Amino acid sequence: MKIVIIGAAGMIGARLARRIAQDGQLGGRAMAPSIPEGWEERCETHMLDIGEPGAAEPFARERADVVFHLAAIVSGEAEADFAKGYRVNLDGTRALFDAIREENERSGHCPRVVFASSIAVFGAPFPGSIPDDFALSPLTSYGTQKAIGELLLADYTRRGFLDGIGLRLPTICIRPGRPNKAASGFFSNILREPLRGEEAVLPVSDDVRHFFASPAAAVEFFLHAAVIDGAAVGPRRNISLPGLSATVADEIAALERVAGPEATALIRREPDETIRRIVAGWATDVEASRARALGFRADASFDDIIRAHLAEAGPTG
Repeated sequence: MKIVIIGAAGMIGARLARRIAQDGQLGGRAMAPSIPEGWEERCETHMLDIGEPGAAEPFARERADVVFHLAAIVSGEAEADFAKGYRVNLDGTRALFDAIREENERSGHCPRVVFASSIAVFGAPFPGSIPDDFALSPLTSYGTQKAIGELLLADYTRRGFLDGIGLRLPTICIRPGRPNKAASGFFSNILREPLRGEEAVLPVSDDVRHFFASPAAAVEFFLHAAVIDGAAVGPRRNISLPGLSATVADEIAALERVAGPEATALIRREPDETIRRIVAGWATDVEASRARALGFRADASFDDIIRAHLAEAGPTG
């Protein structure tokens, strides 16, 4: 079995590659996995810009069984740099799908394509919990780019060029590493940095509510989507995933329960109107009944998310 991960250097992509390598199989089929330690001679890695003309064509010619498409410009950067966001998130996605289509027309090969979308495809005003049939109405450039990608995925699947599954991911928390340009980054920063003994900036009020999944849950989403029965999914190929709805105050309370008041004391409140405005247009809860019926599962609590992060990274990792 052959797998291609577009965006394998990213946080979820790297974890997904490691997990596949550890398992040595996907859906019961053995494979030569992508990167991690000990597999260097059994895989290939490429550094490229998916938005560059022709960049996706070599991957389509590989005729992979599964293509995970996770490459993207994150939300805050896509909003700040309009042209870059559209070039990578839209043009790069269409170029990948078209390269797969052209290979399909040559050889008949039809891979499973798992596309990383986002709950940013939805826009306010929201009901208390977004139902599965809620209209796409993004209020950011990033959300618009992902929504267009979803429509392309569904149409290319309908035409038989690929077998697509789009995953509307909750905000991933706790992201490891250092802060990035994602507008949602502070949701992780206010937990990750205090756990390291470092100060973190909170740019919104404590009552801001959002919708989350851990990195581990995200990896499970992608693995499940790779092998799920397409007939069970049906023609609506994009799926709103389950997650954990919580306020900033809920996050901070969980941090104090796990790491003590000395950790929460490191959070500095510094309002940022740009971030507040972006976050105000995001979903705060998603019903995800369809995803649950298809076998997708969410995290139980923020305490669990924090403890899982500590187990992986260590208290100063």
